[in-house]
Amino acid sequence: MSARRRFSIAALLAALVGAAAAAGPAPTPAPAPAGMTARAIFAGGCFWCVEADFDKIDGVLSTTSGYSGGTLANPTYEQVSAKHTGHAEVVEVVFDPARVSYAKLVEHFWRSIDPTTKDRQFCDSGSPYRTAIFAVDDVQLKIALASRAALEKSKPFKDPIVTEIVPAGAFYPAEDYHQDYYKKNPIRYQYYRSGCGRDARLKQLWGGAAAQ
Repeated sequence: MSARRRFSIAALLAALVGAAAAAGPAPTPAPAPAGMTARAIFAGGCFWCVEADFDKIDGVLSTTSGYSGGTLANPTYEQVSAKHTGHAEVVEVVFDPARVSYAKLVEHFWRSIDPTTKDRQFCDSGSPYRTAIFAVDDVQLKIALASRAALEKSKPFKDPIVTEIVPAGAFYPAEDYHQDYYKKNPIRYQYYRSGCGRDARLKQLWGGAAAQ
């Protein structure tokens, strides 16, 4: 198989910046009841890598690679990678909000991507590899917007942030062979990740704050 084509924010600002300010301050979610789960959807380029990065977080219960943000129902990998569906490669994260907050997941997400490139992540180019936060409800949307506003003020690099934050649409799981790829094919995965320069670029952008 050929190679794939494919910060800490100390606290959220009390109010959003610019257009986001009209939405008011980001809400502080009430403590989650024991046993409750929640979901989040992130696009950060190659979903193999996004899965691997989020699986390291305590409180993350599962990750599923898939597609979202486009118009075609039940797309295949071939259709998405052909760049005609509008979908991005995404990962659905199911987490325990009593152990890790959505804000912490968003913080981790920023440190695990290059938010300065449009329709590209590392060696993967095209709209399927854009970065995005797909908020599943209004609370997530406000938290993500506030987080981006804070990052714009404190980011350790000069380039603008182009990562989109939008309400989530339908999520379509990817084919089985994409799930847990980094576990099933560790040598091939590490060769891809290293060859793509993902970690080297993250270190360049974020320094010691890059996601580990």
